[in-house]
Amino acid sequence: MSRKLPLGEGETSRTACARTPIRLGVEEKTGEIIPAPALAERIGWCLDLVSGMAGRLIAEHWNTADMNTLASGQDAGGRKLPSNAWMALRRLGWTAAAPAKVNDRIVRMAQEQAGRALWSVKWRADVVSGALAAWPVGDPKKLTAHEWEALRAAIPGGQHLPSSVIRSRTRQIAAFERKNGRLPADVFELEPAPRVARMLLLAACDGQQATIERSETDPAKALLRLQLPARPDPQTYQDWTWVACPIALPPTIPANAVLHLPTLRTVDGKVRADLAHTHPVPKAQRTGHTVALGVDWGLNTLLTAGATRLHADGTITTLGSGAQFRAAGVLAKHDRLRRTSERLHAKTDQYGRLADPALEPKTAVLTQEIRHVSDRRANLNDALAWSAARWSVDQAIATGASVIYLEDLRSMEAGHMGRTHNTRLSQTVRGKIADRMRHLAAKTGIAVVTVPPRNTSKHCPHCLTPLRHRKAPDRPTTSGWKWAICPNPQCRWQGDRDHGAWRRIAARGLAHQAKTVTDRATGAMTIRTVVDAMETKAVITATPKTSRTDRSKTGPTQPRTNRLTPRRREVPSPARPTGRAGQRPEGHAPTDRTRLPRAAHRHQSVTTISTPTTGHRPRGAALGAGFHLHTHATPPRWETIQPIPQPQDHTGSLS
Repeated sequence: MSRKLPLGEGETSRTACARTPIRLGVEEKTGEIIPAPALAERIGWCLDLVSGMAGRLIAEHWNTADMNTLASGQDAGGRKLPSNAWMALRRLGWTAAAPAKVNDRIVRMAQEQAGRALWSVKWRADVVSGALAAWPVGDPKKLTAHEWEALRAAIPGGQHLPSSVIRSRTRQIAAFERKNGRLPADVFELEPAPRVARMLLLAACDGQQATIERSETDPAKALLRLQLPARPDPQTYQDWTWVACPIALPPTIPANAVLHLPTLRTVDGKVRADLAHTHPVPKAQRTGHTVALGVDWGLNTLLTAGATRLHADGTITTLGSGAQFRAAGVLAKHDRLRRTSERLHAKTDQYGRLADPALEPKTAVLTQEIRHVSDRRANLNDALAWSAARWSVDQAIATGASVIYLEDLRSMEAGHMGRTHNTRLSQTVRGKIADRMRHLAAKTGIAVVTVPPRNTSKHCPHCLTPLRHRKAPDRPTTSGWKWAICPNPQCRWQGDRDHGAWRRIAARGLAHQAKTVTDRATGAMTIRTVVDAMETKAVITATPKTSRTDRSKTGPTQPRTNRLTPRRREVPSPARPTGRAGQRPEGHAPTDRTRLPRAAHRHQSVTTISTPTTGHRPRGAALGAGFHLHTHATPPRWETIQPIPQPQDHTGSLS
C-alpha cells in the first residue's frame, strides 16, 4: 500500500486518530484462532516488557543534564539529532537492557516512549526555572502587576502563556516550600519520574515487527499483522510468532485515508487500537473571511453563537438572531459527581490518617469507587465536548461561515462569585470543546480562531459604549448580570448579555483577521492582541428595515366572527337528583388562579424573563429548562443561506 497521500489544489493533509477494538487474532503459522481474552493476555505480556524498559530508561535519565542534552538537538559530536525519539536516544547511546529475549523493534518502542516523556519535560522545566528565578519575596498567591511582568519575562514564551498555568506552577512550588522549608532546585526535584503508560507504539516499528493493510475488496476492513510473545518471558526468537488481527474500521475514517500503524493498549481485558490515519481536507485560511460565526462561553447556557457578514464597504451585519446550546442538566449532573468524588476522597484521606489495618478493605472499596466516579465524569465531559463542538460546526456550515471565532479563556480564573459558582466555572470543559471544534472544523476547511476576551460582554456591539447590566428586561432598574442595556441615546440597544457577546466576538475577529497567527507547535490559530484602530471598526451595523405595505386603518379591524364558546363554564354546574354535583366539561373554572399554567410541552424557548420568586417554582427551574432532556440546542435554521450537506462525525479522537 502506498503511504503517499495525493493532494489536490487548495487541499492539505490532516492526521487524526480513531479508536477501534480488536476482537480476535489468527496464528499465521498454524491458522489457530486466538479469542479476545487470549489475545489480550499475549499483548499484555508485550506491554509489560516495553513499559518496564521504558520506565527504567526514564528513571536513569531523569535529571537536568540529560534533559538539556536531549533538548539541545545535538549529540556529542555536534551533529543534529534525528526527529524520531528512539533514533535520538540511540544516537546519544541511551539504551535499556531487556529482561527477556526480544527483537530490536521491541527496544525501539521502549526508547520511543521514554524519549517522548523526556522531551516533554523540557517545557515544564523552563516554566519552573523561570518561576524560581523571579520568585516573589512576599506571598506568591498575591502577586503585584510588576511581579507578574517579571515572572512572565523570566519564562520563555511567557508573554502568551495562560495565567492559570503560571499560577498552578507557583502553587506547586509554594507547597514544596511549605513542606521542606526551602525552594526546589528544578522540576526534577519538584516532580518524581512520570509513570509509564502500558501501550505499544507500533509507529516506531517497521515491517519486521508490524504491518497494516487496507482490504482491497472492502474499504471498511483492515488487517494488522504483528509479532507477539507466546509466553511472559520469551527465551528465544521462536517464542515470538506472527498474529493476524482483522480490524473493522470506524465510519469516521474516509475511504481515501492512508492508514498508519496503531498504538495498542488493553482496557479491562480488551484490546483497543488507536488507529492513526491521514486524509486530504480543504485548507483553512487565516484571512479573507467575509462570513464568521462568533461563539461565546457561558455556564448554564454553555454556548451562544451567531453569524456575521463583512461587507465590501467594511460594515459588519448579523445573519439571524443567534442560537444557544444549553447544557444545564448535564453540568448539574457533573457537579453532583464532583461532590460525590470530593466526599469519597475525604473519607479515603481520613482512613489514611487513622492508619488502622482494619480499615484497609474499606479503603480499597473507596478507591475503586473513586475510580468509577472519575470514569463517569470523564465520559460525561467527553460526550458533552463532542456534542457542543458538533453543534458549533453545524451552525457554521449552515450559515456558510469560513471561520469560527471564540474567546480565549485559558487564563480565566473564577473568583468573587461564591464557592459553588467558582467551582462550576472552573470545571467547565472549555479546552476540550475547543479541541474537538478544531478537529471537526478541519474536515470542512473551516478555521477556528481564538480572540482576546477583553470587554466582549462589557461594551455594546453597535457603538462600543459600556453597557448597563440588569436582572431581566422586565426589571430594568434592578442591577444584575443577564440583561444588557446600552445607555447611548443614539443606540439604545438591549438584549441578552451572551447574544451581545457573540456579536462582539465575531466583529472583533473579522476586524482583526489580519493579525491572525498560527502556532507552529500545535497549528492553532489565534489573535493575541487587540489593536485600538481596528477595534473601532469592530461594530455591528444595524440592518435597515425594509418598507412594508401600508397598514393604515381603512376599515374595521375586529374579525367578523361570533364569540367563541368558552372552554370552561362560567356558572356552577346544575345539581343532580342523587346529590352529586354535575361534572364540568373541563374541570373547575379558574376563579382564583395566581400562577402561570404549566407549559404544553417541554421544549420551552430560551427566555431571559426573571423567574417568579413567589408561589410554586419547579425544581428544574434552578437547573435550566428541562433537567431530564439534558441539552437544549437551537437547530441550525437560517432563512437567507441554504444549508450545505456535510457528513456527520459524532465520534473520534484527536491526533
